[in-house]
Amino acid sequence: MEIIRGLHNIRPRHAGCVATIGTFDGVHHGHQMLLAHLKAKGDQLGAPSLLVTFEPQPREYFQQAPVPARLTRFREKVHLLRGTGIDRVLCIPFNERTRLIPASEVIERFLVDMLGVYYVVVGDDFRFGKDREGNYAMLKEAGDRLGFGVSHMGTLTFDHGRVSSTRIRDALKAGDFGLSEKLLGRPYFMMGRVVYGQRIGHRIGVPTANIRLQRYKAALEGVFAVTVDGLGAPRQGAANIGVRPTVDGKEPLLEVHILDFDEDIYGRLLTVTLQWKIRDEQRFPSLQAMKSEIDRDIEKTRAFFAQGAAHGAPPATSPSA
Repeated sequence: MEIIRGLHNIRPRHAGCVATIGTFDGVHHGHQMLLAHLKAKGDQLGAPSLLVTFEPQPREYFQQAPVPARLTRFREKVHLLRGTGIDRVLCIPFNERTRLIPASEVIERFLVDMLGVYYVVVGDDFRFGKDREGNYAMLKEAGDRLGFGVSHMGTLTFDHGRVSSTRIRDALKAGDFGLSEKLLGRPYFMMGRVVYGQRIGHRIGVPTANIRLQRYKAALEGVFAVTVDGLGAPRQGAANIGVRPTVDGKEPLLEVHILDFDEDIYGRLLTVTLQWKIRDEQRFPSLQAMKSEIDRDIEKTRAFFAQGAAHGAPPATSPSA
């Protein structure tokens, strides 16, 4: 899959494609259905498929209150999109200049002149251009006039509700990983490289691998039982997602204590999959009090995975006391 960063990197060879536009946060089942349709249309027309997305996401740029939590940072999104068979991803910086482009210019200058689209497929709530003036009806009329096909995908539903990034955020916030997995089509994970931290975990005897979240707002916070990939065999661990109030942390961070593991892994790219929520993040009166609670978190994590192993898979609910 080719990544094109910015409009200035579009080349003549990129013209002649089928395309879709959106944030695709989470690359959930609804997104996957749309992308499968786009890929099939590209195969039918003998044209490469192109997904156009933005960084930051438009609502993050406007900082509309509340700014929605990110399900996937750009690296994670690209990782997931590689599995869909899409040929190219064009990432456009969303800034003041992007915001002010009229919808008509998006169609005529971008879709037609620069990309030479044969076909465009969008979601049922698609809006585009300055002040969100463009919609599906405008795009369809332009397609009929300028010679490219246009379609939109209906809403995918599951269990009497819409499959959407918002519903997934709500499920994650509630610790309902069973529902989030059904909506996403996979367990929820975060990716990132291990960075140096304050080494407080080392000082109190529970070293952690620290990963910056690199998003305006995480989709969940608290302490979790997790699995960790990127170290050879999958490992088990206990993770904290949050700002670490006991040590007056400011930047949201993913900290993972990997069970029965003691190696230097700074710079390694890890994938951390959330399995079960243990508790909310909290402030402790001292490092010793925090250490005592972390020890209990680790015991609960071991019990969780032991119960899962006894049944052939990690359980979806709390282990018995």
